[in-house]
Amino acid sequence: MSRKLAASVLILAASLVAALSLRAQNGTSGNSREELRIAKQVRHEIVIEPYLNVFDSVNFNVDGPNVTLTGAVTQPTVKNDIVKSVKRIEGVQHVDDQIKVLPPSPADQRIRRALFRSIYRYPPLQKYAGPVVKPIQIIVDSGHVTLEGVVDSESDKNLVQLRANSVPGIFSVTDNLQVVKP
Repeated sequence: MSRKLAASVLILAASLVAALSLRAQNGTSGNSREELRIAKQVRHEIVIEPYLNVFDSVNFNVDGPNVTLTGAVTQPTVKNDIVKSVKRIEGVQHVDDQIKVLPPSPADQRIRRALFRSIYRYPPLQKYAGPVVKPIQIIVDSGHVTLEGVVDSESDKNLVQLRANSVPGIFSVTDNLQVVKP
């Protein structure tokens, strides 16, 4: 299987899992089409945010007309843009903004760059570097790392964890990666 095809399969699998588990991952009760419609639109607004990058992670919960946004971003403008766009969605009455803006830190920036190189430039993991929206998010907060997203095998998940733990200056690594079977 070519690398391009493998990357496409991974993206398709990740999208399928996200779509199938939208209610479970994002806390929708699933009792109404309106909640599912709002959840779909919230997800769309997050995904199209142009300045959201591999070092940001935004999640959401939909409860009727109320949306709760959680996660962490490196730029306050990203947080503000997402909150504004979610508030404009038809049917949303209240947005509970719990997105954390990570403090600017030269040490955290160094760790982010080192983690990106360690994970995405490592030959067995380069298949994850291809998509514009990276499947592995790297959140660094005061030297503490959280890995979020999807990989296609348990061995890749372990390899990402190993690569992250090899970067100097990290206090802890929390692995929230999910394995998606293509």
